[in-house]
This record gives sequence, C-alpha cells and structure tokens, in this order.
Amino acid sequence: MSEPVEPLLPSEAHTAVVEAEHAVDVVLLTRIFEAALLTTQEPLSIAELKRLSEVPLESRMVEELLQQLAQKYADSGIELSRVASGWRFRARPEMQQHLDKLDPQKPPRYSRAVLETLAIIAYRQPVTRGDIEEIRGVAVSSQVLKTLEGRGWIESIGTRDTPGKPALYATTPQFLDDLNLRSLQELPALEEMGSLLEAGIADEPVPAEPAALDAGATASEPEANAA
Repeated sequence: MSEPVEPLLPSEAHTAVVEAEHAVDVVLLTRIFEAALLTTQEPLSIAELKRLSEVPLESRMVEELLQQLAQKYADSGIELSRVASGWRFRARPEMQQHLDKLDPQKPPRYSRAVLETLAIIAYRQPVTRGDIEEIRGVAVSSQVLKTLEGRGWIESIGTRDTPGKPALYATTPQFLDDLNLRSLQELPALEEMGSLLEAGIADEPVPAEPAALDAGATASEPEANAA
C-alpha cells in the first residue's frame, strides 16, 4: 500500500498550479528577479518584474517569489525591502557605519528651514507656500522649495482654487523610497525624520551647490544655517 501524500500548503499549491499551467521555471524566474533587483538602482514594481517573465504571471505569484527571495537574505548584510515604488535591495541599516569606511564622504546636511518645510508638506499635504509660512511663522524662500524639488522629495500637484491660484505641494514616491517606507501611513515621528533622511541618502550623496544645501539662508530665515 502506498503511503498517503501530504497535502500541499496554500502557497505550494498555488505555485504548483501556475507551474503546471504555464510551465514556469520558478528557480530561473527567482534568479532573474534577483539579478534585476541587485543590478538596478531604482526600486522595481511588480508590473516591471512581471515583464521579465516569458509567460503571463499573476501578481500574487510575483509577491510570493519576492517574499521567498527576501527570506533567502534574512541573515545577510543586505535586505530585500518593499517601498512605495516597488522592491529593492539595500544594505541593512546596521551595516552603514562599516560601509562608510569605504567612502568617508558625508551626505549633504539640510538646513533647519529645509527640514521644517519638508516636514510640514509631509504631514499636512497638500499645502501651499502660504500654508507653510503660516505654520512656520516666517517667509519660505524659493530656494527651499527648489532644493526639495531638486532632490525629488516634493512636487506641485495642482493649484488651490483661491485668488492667485497658489501651487499645492505634496511629497513624492521618491521621498517615501528614500525613507524606506511603503506609504505615508508609515511616516515616523516628526523628530525622527531628519535622521531617517540622512540614513536614506547615505548610499548616494547628491551633489549640490552650497546655496542649495544651505537653503533658506536669507534675512527672512536666519535659522536656515542650523542643522
């Protein structure tokens, strides 16, 4: 008498069905995903990863393979994480102090004016320049907004239907990616944002003119020089 066959787990059953129907080489596909994610600087979305397959894939299967790939690196110095724009590999935060020895160049430090403006936009979006000035109690220089737009952290998403049609500002997916967040619901406490931003850009410092890094250093914003 043959031994009873143990039933497959739901995830195993799903993979088996997909393999049977589409002859998917799961091992090869996982390697393709791994290679793409390791050699691409920007996060890859599920839709982009699906295009790497020669046969149609369900998003659920791609998610499953990514979870398995993430588990493979669970004890590694790098991790596969999901952010707003998709999935990407990155060095684990605890590794950064060691990696800094290879390149002692420090990421740009942003002025108090820039960080306060970014925080207001992140937590109150969408907001106008006037809203920001009302909350901060001082004028916001154009350079502050240009610095944040240049970094890819904020963008104009339209105008408010009031006299003058002021621009409305909101954060971008790049902002969430740099903080390693999936959505705005995961925003940290306000006092933690500065350190998270520094950690997020530590791997790829952004060249900038001194005026941009010291954004807001005008007579109307004397505190802009403070870190």
